[in-house]
Formats: sequence, C-alpha cells, structure tokens
Amino acid sequence: MPIEITMPALSPTMTEGNLATWKKKEGDKVKAGDVIAEIETDKATMEVEAVDEGTLGRIIIQAGTEGVKVNAVIALLLEDGEDKKALDSWKPKEEPKAAPAAGAAAPAAGAAAPAAPAAPTAAPTVAPVASKAPAAPVASAAPVGVAQTGGRVKASPLAKKIAAAKGINLSDVLGTGPGGRILRADVENFTGGSSAGVVRRNSVEFVQVPNNNMRKVIARRLLESKQQVPHFYLTVEVELDAMLAARAQLNAAAEAKAGKGNAPAYKLSVNDIIIKATALGLRDKPSCNVSWYDDAMIQYNNVDISVAVATDGGLITPIVRNADQKSLPQISTEMKDLAKRARENKLKPEEFQGGGFSISNLGMYGVSTFQAIINPPQACILAVGAGAEKLVMRDGAPKSINVMNLTLSVDHRAVDGALGAELLQAIKRYIEQPILMFV
Repeated sequence: MPIEITMPALSPTMTEGNLATWKKKEGDKVKAGDVIAEIETDKATMEVEAVDEGTLGRIIIQAGTEGVKVNAVIALLLEDGEDKKALDSWKPKEEPKAAPAAGAAAPAAGAAAPAAPAAPTAAPTVAPVASKAPAAPVASAAPVGVAQTGGRVKASPLAKKIAAAKGINLSDVLGTGPGGRILRADVENFTGGSSAGVVRRNSVEFVQVPNNNMRKVIARRLLESKQQVPHFYLTVEVELDAMLAARAQLNAAAEAKAGKGNAPAYKLSVNDIIIKATALGLRDKPSCNVSWYDDAMIQYNNVDISVAVATDGGLITPIVRNADQKSLPQISTEMKDLAKRARENKLKPEEFQGGGFSISNLGMYGVSTFQAIINPPQACILAVGAGAEKLVMRDGAPKSINVMNLTLSVDHRAVDGALGAELLQAIKRYIEQPILMFV
C-alpha cells in the first residue's frame, strides 16, 4: 500500500495551512530528510521533510492550495518495489456523517445549533458589518472615463439632451459617473479642448486583495483580545538625552575597535536599548511577567521579549529570549537577524511562539503616542512612540531636551494599575539612567 504523506501540524495551534510549493514532482525519488514541500502557516513559510523513503507516486493537493486541514493526505509515496498500479488501490477516507433526526432537516456542514431566543431588546441603530467582500467587478473595455456598451456611449438622458442642444459629440466627453457614465455636469463642463484638469474616474470601482493565512489569524486573535481582555492603558514621558549619549558612545567605540574601513561588530538602535531596559524592568517587577488563565496565573521565570516586526504578509513577533541577561550588542545582533528572517518568512516556530511580554515601536514612523492591543496570553504590551524635542524649565532657565512617550497596555485581570505603573517607572529609570544597565 502507498504511504500517505499528510499535512503536518507545524505549531501547537495550527489547524490548517497553505501548500505553497512542491520541491519534488511525481516520479522523483525521495529519501528520509529530503525537503518535499513548503507549507505556509499563519506566521511563516516552513519546509516539510520526508520521514520515509520511496518514490513520489501521486500529488493529491496541488501547490497553491489554501486552507488544507492538518492530517489531510497531500501526497502518496510508493515504497521500493511498488509501481503505480499500487496507487489504484488507495482510496481517500470518508469522514463519518451523523444521521439527521427524524422529521428534521440536516443542518449544513459546520453550521452551529440555533441559540435560545434572547429577551427582546431595542434594535441597534448601527449598520451591520459585512463579513464577506463583494464580488470583484469586471474591468470595462472602454477607456477610463468613457463608458461604452456595444459601440454606444453611456450617458444620462439629460446629458444626451444637453449635448444634442450644444452640438457636442458625447464620444469626446469624459464621464465621471459610475462605470464612466457621462453625467449632466460632464457635458456642461466640456470645453471641447484639452482634457487637462478633467477628473477621470476609474471604471473599475475596486479590486479584491485576498486575505492570507497570517492576516486571518491576526484579525481573529486581535478581535478576541479586544473583546475578552479588559485593557487599560498607562502612559509616561521619558527623557532620552542620557540614553542617546550612551548609544553614540557605544557605537563610536565599536567603530574605533573595528578600524577604519571595517564594519563594526554592532550598531545599537534605540529599539535595542528599549528591549534591554524593558527586560530589566520585568526582572525587577516579576509580577508583571505573567499570563492570565481562568484556573491559574502563570508567572514566567525567564524574561522573553516579543518584538513586533512588520512584514508584507502582516505582523509577526520574533522573541529575544532571556533579554535581561544579554548584553546590548548581543540583543542588537540577534534582533537584526530575527527581523531579517521574519521578513523572509524563515523563522522557526520556536522563534516566534511564546514570549511573556511584547514591544511595538512605531517611533520610526513619526507616531508620538499610540495604544497597542495585547497579544494573548501575554498580559502586557509596550507601545513606543517617536522621540521629540521639548523645551522645559530647569533651575529657572529654559532647556531643550529629547523626550519619548511609552504607553503600556495591561490586562487588568493579571496586573493591577499600581503594579503596571511601577513597571513603567522601572523601564523609565533604566532608559533615563542607562549606566544602570551595566551594573
């Protein structure tokens, strides 16, 4: 009998994946350990290795197929000595079907049982949210701004009447109505000369951009977080001058050590220092390094920081593990490597799954303050804003300083307000007194 190759579960939470590409084709010899396919999960594209030897006899699920369930048969492997006739004996397993109750129509597959009627309430006035995108329109063959059907120009009756009275050829008029339809205003504004300055409306109203697996998972998890986690937010202003001076000195030291013309061993970013300061703050306030579960609260013994990285497919949070114990150069080198591989979809599951605390930095985009959504089961996420110059009074004289806003989003079930404030103050202390990071 042929050996079934099934869709593997590449992470504990994976229920389905996209079969991105096949690295082997039918008839190819396969050895244990050979990469036979690439699977796209919600967070990364990962390689699938063969565990048996033989010949790839039949590909069941073609490359590019989305939503393949875990343990579904994706291919058949012929053992040594088997030929293709053995494939004829294989039949897919049928899932058992429950018999419908007598006198009742069977519900559609996957349909939920109807809920008991609720007490009548006043009807909401908000419009319903569409759960399915409208069908993508078909592009018209007519030029943008000109609507034609079977050689006829599409125009409103009033537009045609005005055009006839003015002796205007409607084929020369650019329509701004739906699908390029010519409206009254188009005819009245027509000058007969250059079309410069005329508003041109694209005849294709919109296009569909399919949601990839990562976007779907992100959307579901963020919705669950906002609905089920009682968020509250704390914001503190942090002075940056001492940190910026320390960063400049450390980077200059790395350049001097490397020598002229050589690449330095590291180049610290502001984000690297924030990761270290946050990790030390969590080390000092371990009661914030927690996750909430209904039966118990988990307090982590290690300080693992998840750092949000934007990719073309969505957001992913690679983890700097034991960040409180690592030097700034170690954090900088590791973070650059993780971010690079995150954007290339080459992270391993253990490199982005887990973590006890998250950091999201939008300062490089000029965002001064924002509130991030908690990534369950974590209890906190730190939103980092942009640095800005500020004039303050010191010793009776004006002084220019650089400041930055940090906003902590907190799960109130796990961390109380005062405890969250203490964590923010600890992080602030390490940023404003960077010498403490080296003690």
